[in-house]
Amino acid sequence: MPVQDSFVAAPVTTTEETAKSHKPIPKKAISNEKVLNEAPAYGSAFSRGLRLDIKGVTILLISGTASVDEEGRTVHPGDFGAQTWRTYRNITGLLEAEGATWKDIVRTTCYLRDIDRDYAEFNRIRTEFFREQGLNPLPASTGIQAILCRPDLLIEIEAIAMWETDRGKGSNNGNHAPSAA
Repeated sequence: MPVQDSFVAAPVTTTEETAKSHKPIPKKAISNEKVLNEAPAYGSAFSRGLRLDIKGVTILLISGTASVDEEGRTVHPGDFGAQTWRTYRNITGLLEAEGATWKDIVRTTCYLRDIDRDYAEFNRIRTEFFREQGLNPLPASTGIQAILCRPDLLIEIEAIAMWETDRGKGSNNGNHAPSAA
């Protein structure tokens, strides 16, 4: 006897019904123009990052960040090590703009143009940088070879930071800025 799949179609919901059935999470774009410009200034359509405040937890979703300066120019073309340090500086600036530090980072995704050529140097710099930041435990991380958005960029890093917004209510020692959302 053949087995028949039973398929029950889910009811179709309209946009109006969807809007009534869930409450959107407030989002705030994050930036720090002292270290890097806003992507739309040079024609890209993304935020440098988003801040989400959800029931006592703040999450920063930091977009792929590279060795770009305040004017949107690539910094240190051809120098993988210098680009990596500048990328960490840019991410640090975005974290600081929201009152966060690298100790709040839970995950990084690291895109290298040539992983075979550059991974050893990347890992050496990352290890040194994380040691300087006093990270323990280390963030979860993935390294991926990728073609980046500009031919002169050799590395790009995404990051996710999280912390309890209400920890120590009123005694956050200045480590986390309140949401401006």
